[in-house]
Amino acid sequence: MEIKRKKFQGVLNILSFNRHFYIFGIAVLAIIVISHQIFRWSDILFWIIIISFFYGLIMPLLVSAYVYDFSGYYNFKWLKKCKIDESEVKQILNINAGFDETSFIIKNNFPNADLNVFDFYDAERHTEPAIVRARKVSLVYPNTQQMKSNSMEMSDHSVDLIFLLSAVHEIRSNDEKIQFLKECHRVCKPNGKVIMVEHLRDFPNFLAFSIGFTHFFSKKIWKNAFKNSGFTTFEEVKFTPFMSIFICKP
Repeated sequence: MEIKRKKFQGVLNILSFNRHFYIFGIAVLAIIVISHQIFRWSDILFWIIIISFFYGLIMPLLVSAYVYDFSGYYNFKWLKKCKIDESEVKQILNINAGFDETSFIIKNNFPNADLNVFDFYDAERHTEPAIVRARKVSLVYPNTQQMKSNSMEMSDHSVDLIFLLSAVHEIRSNDEKIQFLKECHRVCKPNGKVIMVEHLRDFPNFLAFSIGFTHFFSKKIWKNAFKNSGFTTFEEVKFTPFMSIFICKP
């Protein structure tokens, strides 16, 4: 099945799923403007605040448009950086957090492999409004299975390739992340790979998302989580200045 993305679908998704943030930001901006008109406080301070607010509201959209609409993220050309021999891939897992834009694309890239899709979304643990809204419009790959973050119904050492695409940062607890990655390690074949793509809590993403970059985790945190889960190899390849591909092996 070929999925055609709409123009600017990535940035429109960001706007839709995070509209509470933008509504709040615009409301605060309106209060600041009205306050300045009434009390006539410092013009310099006023413009510093206005420019900062516009930067905080607009820059994430520009970066999201670049990453999700213009960088080729959904063309999966970045897979070449992972050095995967397609002929050796027989079993694939794609694990999401309730929003799936990639499973049909993965299947198109690996037509001869079996693809299992798991969703670890837990309404009690993963409570962010953006996830709830995303789930309402997400495509659902046939036979997608619900899983707990510490348990999936797959045999030991049965999977060649596991995709974790912009999803695992939704697991906020470090202990829960480790338990989740231990399950990935359990089902991964000795010569298999985990391919994880994530924004990082680093300087480029601070410039892009300001305080919002705290929603992501640092490379050090991810490296320690994979190490504590039993993985022996942890390689990073940059995909745009704002996203990293992590290639991990048991």
